[in-house]
Amino acid sequence: MSILDKTKIGDSVQVNLELSRDRLTKEIIDAINISSEGKIIDFKITDGKGIGVVLQLSNGKEQWFFEDEIDLLDEKGFIINKNNYSINNKSLKFDTSGELKYEIKSNISDLLNPINFFFWLFVSFQDIF
Repeated sequence: MSILDKTKIGDSVQVNLELSRDRLTKEIIDAINISSEGKIIDFKITDGKGIGVVLQLSNGKEQWFFEDEIDLLDEKGFIINKNNYSINNKSLKFDTSGELKYEIKSNISDLLNPINFFFWLFVSFQDIF
């Protein structure tokens, strides 16, 4: 399971500042030092292999984080043990109903398939236009 299987937009998470400090601005670091909790407002594909989250922080600013830089919180505000979910290195795929599904892309023929390239190109241009 990944972060998508355990969370939804509106859930609260806790930021692990030590894992993300090097890429954050001083303003964001100060907000996390005040309160390390944030609310998930969106998901983001980080590097083509992973999913990140866009959080709304205590100062109202929005910032994205890799899924390994945050800790999931349960309903009572306690951190969910990371052994209960795993972060897998998988590719994303949409099924016919439009829902996001994971599919392992370890076969070289899948990676070199021109249909997959054109699908990627089509989806990429949708983001531009």
